[in-house]
Amino acid sequence: MTDAPIRMADRPAPQRNLAPRFIAFGIAIILAVAGLGLRLFQLQLEEGSTYAAYQEYELTTERAIPVARGLIYDRKGRLLVENVPTFVLRVMPAELPLDDRLEVADRISDLTGVKTRKIIERLDSHTGSQFELVRITDIDTRTARVIAEDPRLFPGVQVDLEARRNYTGGKLMAHVLGWTGRINATEYQALKDEGYYPEDLLGKAGIEATWEEVLRGTYGLEEVDLDRQGHEIKAPNILTQPVPGNSLQLTIDTKVQKNAQKALKWAMDKIGVKRGTFLAMNPQNGEILAMVSLPSYDNNQFAQGISMADYTKLLKDPSKPMLNVAINEQYPPGSTYKLVTATGALADGKINQTTRLKTEPFLEIGDWKYWEWNREGWGPLNIYDGFGHSSDTFFYQLAAKLTIDRLAYWAHQYGFGKPTGIDLPGEASGIVPTNAWKRRTKNEIYFTGELYQAGIGQGYNMSTPIQVLNAYATLANGGTLYKPQLVRKVLDSDGNVVERVQPEVIRQMDVDKSVLRTMRAAARRVVTIRHTDNLVDLPIVVAGKSGTAEFGERDKQGRLPFSNWFAAFVPKQARKTASDPTGTAAVRREDSDLVVLAYLDDTRTKGNAATEVVKYFLQLHYGLKVDLRNHDYLVRDNFYNRNS
Repeated sequence: MTDAPIRMADRPAPQRNLAPRFIAFGIAIILAVAGLGLRLFQLQLEEGSTYAAYQEYELTTERAIPVARGLIYDRKGRLLVENVPTFVLRVMPAELPLDDRLEVADRISDLTGVKTRKIIERLDSHTGSQFELVRITDIDTRTARVIAEDPRLFPGVQVDLEARRNYTGGKLMAHVLGWTGRINATEYQALKDEGYYPEDLLGKAGIEATWEEVLRGTYGLEEVDLDRQGHEIKAPNILTQPVPGNSLQLTIDTKVQKNAQKALKWAMDKIGVKRGTFLAMNPQNGEILAMVSLPSYDNNQFAQGISMADYTKLLKDPSKPMLNVAINEQYPPGSTYKLVTATGALADGKINQTTRLKTEPFLEIGDWKYWEWNREGWGPLNIYDGFGHSSDTFFYQLAAKLTIDRLAYWAHQYGFGKPTGIDLPGEASGIVPTNAWKRRTKNEIYFTGELYQAGIGQGYNMSTPIQVLNAYATLANGGTLYKPQLVRKVLDSDGNVVERVQPEVIRQMDVDKSVLRTMRAAARRVVTIRHTDNLVDLPIVVAGKSGTAEFGERDKQGRLPFSNWFAAFVPKQARKTASDPTGTAAVRREDSDLVVLAYLDDTRTKGNAATEVVKYFLQLHYGLKVDLRNHDYLVRDNFYNRNS
């Protein structure tokens, strides 16, 4: 049974009548690009009797009919990507006398800013027919009017309308949506047999790239009669009607995305951090509700035709604004990885809920000391308080009991060490070390000290933020590892649902449900023990785990910079209740419908800055009037707690 189209009630007022807009615009673009509109006006205005002299039949040929690319909406029907008409200047070499082309190129350059040399190079490099139009540049309405008013100054020049992508939110969703650009020579050679043409738009990044086949549509075909000058003699005969591209409805909620960006940017600006990400997901189906990566870029720059200078500036920016921090790069997960170690130790029977392990200021192997993060130790701890305090020496002992290969097994159960499969390009794999991996990459055995480091998410361990988020989503929902998804529905040009994208299960964890209940309660203990400062004072129930990892280039004192993590989930019944004042019963259930993650690169703050980001987001998301942010935790300080 076909799903009903998106109804007016499903969308905010400004985006209600989407299908008629889509159809009307698609028809306008097809007609314009097919040679009507401005070109017809030119022919009638100034060519007159001259055009009549060109009526001698010369050639019948076939020509592609361009098609409108599909639109993109958020989960509430808000328009994220649209097609806007833009003027484009083209030159037909056959109509441009050789004696005049330098002069005409100069005139084009004066109007458009494109260097004369570049215009000549494009004409000279054109390998097709002299009757084929060579695209020079996009132009504004004023420039189009100047050319139309005095066409004799611009022989061979033609101005047409075509569709350009407009990203309504600018930088807000640049890494999710990506951008389209003109197909290059290499891409064209690879794709020409799939119906692409030399001037086609092609998805180059983000959703535009991964869903290219769905969005692009199918060209039509028409038969045209041309005179010897390449002019159309009569109306084209349509052989095949074009099929507009399908549209997409994403899982992203614009409001949630804005709150995520606000929270992340607040902390980054306060600290002076250059890179970070915030993610929100529904753990019950893997739908991504927000994906923010900072710094960002304006994908409209690419849609409009970015200059080489601006493109080079983006590429050389040391903060890497074009990389999606959430998926494209990998980092040591720090103490967020203790979820893996604890789950494995419980599931393999190395400890139980009541087992108490003595924690020390450090564990010693030969001349090497492996320190507790607070440098004092905590005394005997069970799994709840060990996880709550994030005791390093507690988890060194658990890792030693497990061995590196069993630790890796449980990491894989949570989805570490492989791309999640999210529908975005360039996802990193992460690293989950094993004995075999160590022998293969280092030609060494795995040492006990390295095992300690692996147990706390450091050493060789590397993860992407999306992997950490997905691991905690799996914990929250009771052990189902979903493939994160960004698209909910595929819509046709009338707004009808063509396909509803179903959640995809990667694996069901091979673990007893009681183990995960214990770990959810332990994650709540992280909050109630005030390891996350005043997060427990929020009127909603939150459970999660912070993490701090040493990674990057050493400073003058030889210290590595710190990066901060915080992954958290909220039960379906988010508000605290009198019958469950600690919130432990709520998090033991498998009904959580929100999991979030914040990651900040190179913070070196007094506390866990990522926790403050999550705290601020939750206040915004749930509309809480209380503000419990601890600004002092965003002050740069010596987090090493050493006399240095």
